[in-house]
Amino acid sequence: MDAGFIVALVLALVVIFVIAKTAVVVPQQNAYIVESLGKYSRTLESGFALLIPFVERVAYRHSLKERAIDVEEQICITADNVQVGVDGVLYLQVMDARKASYGIGDYLFAIAQLAQTTLRSEIGKIELDKTFEERSHINLRVVEELDQASNPWGVKVLRYEIKNINPPHDVLSAMEKQMRAEREKRATILESEGGRDAKINQAEGEKQRVIKESEAAKQQQINEAEGEAAAILAVAEATAEGLTKVAAALNAEGGDKAMQLRVAEDYLEQFGSLAKAGNTLIVPANLSDVASMIGAATTVLKQVSGDGGAGAASRG
Repeated sequence: MDAGFIVALVLALVVIFVIAKTAVVVPQQNAYIVESLGKYSRTLESGFALLIPFVERVAYRHSLKERAIDVEEQICITADNVQVGVDGVLYLQVMDARKASYGIGDYLFAIAQLAQTTLRSEIGKIELDKTFEERSHINLRVVEELDQASNPWGVKVLRYEIKNINPPHDVLSAMEKQMRAEREKRATILESEGGRDAKINQAEGEKQRVIKESEAAKQQQINEAEGEAAAILAVAEATAEGLTKVAAALNAEGGDKAMQLRVAEDYLEQFGSLAKAGNTLIVPANLSDVASMIGAATTVLKQVSGDGGAGAASRG
C-alpha cells in the first residue's frame, strides 16, 4: 500500500474525529454549558454549533422541560403528636442553565430534600384532623418555600402535590369510629328536625283550618242576622202599610159602618166556633153587650184613625 495513501487516510480520520468533537447539535428545549479551558464560556441553545478543538467542551447538559420528581414517603408528626406517612410529587423547570450548573452540585437531590423538610415543618403546625382539609394550603406553602430557596439555582418550582397521607392503623380505626358517630349524629338530628317540621306544618294547617271555620261561622251568623233583620223590616213595613190602608178606609164615607159589620161578623163567627168546640157554652148575660162591644171597638178605631190623620198632618 502506498505510504501517501496511508497518510491521507490518517489525516481524514483525524479530521473526522475533530469535527465529531467540535460540532454540536443541541435538541429543542435543551441547553448546553460550554467551558473554555475549564471556565464558563457560553450557553448553547437549540441548533448547530462548533466548538474550538481541544479548547472548548460541553460541560453540562440541561433539559428545559418541566420535570416531575417523586418525593419519597416520610414520617411527619402532627401538632397533636400523631405520626403520619406523607409522600408527594414535585414539578419543576430549569430556567437558567448556567445557575443550575454552577449554583449547586445536584439541584434535584437538594430540592427533594428541601421539600421533605418543609413538608415536615408544615405538617407539624396542624392537627391530624385538619391535614386532610389543609392539603391545598400545605402544597402552597411548600411551593413558596422551595421556589424561594431554588431561585439562586436557576430552577423554578411550579407546584407540589401531596399524594398520600397514611396515619397508623389504630388512628385510622379511631377516625372511622368518629366519622361513623358523626354520621349517626347528623342522621338523628335530621330525623328530629324532620319530625319537628312535620309537627309545625301540621299545627299550622290546623290553625288555618280553625281560622277558616271561624270565619265561615262568622259570615254565616252575619248572613242569618241580615236575613232576620230584613224579614222583620219587611213584616213591619207590611203591617204599617196595612194599618195605613185600614185608617184610610175608616176615614172614607161608610167606613165606620163597614167596620162595625166586620167586627160583628168576626164576633159571631168566633162565638159559633166556641159552641162547636165543647158541650159547655157560656152565653153573655145581656146580648146587648154585643152592640156595646161593637161601639167600643168603633170608638177605638176612630181614635186610632184620628191619631194617624193628625200624625200625617203634622208630618205634612
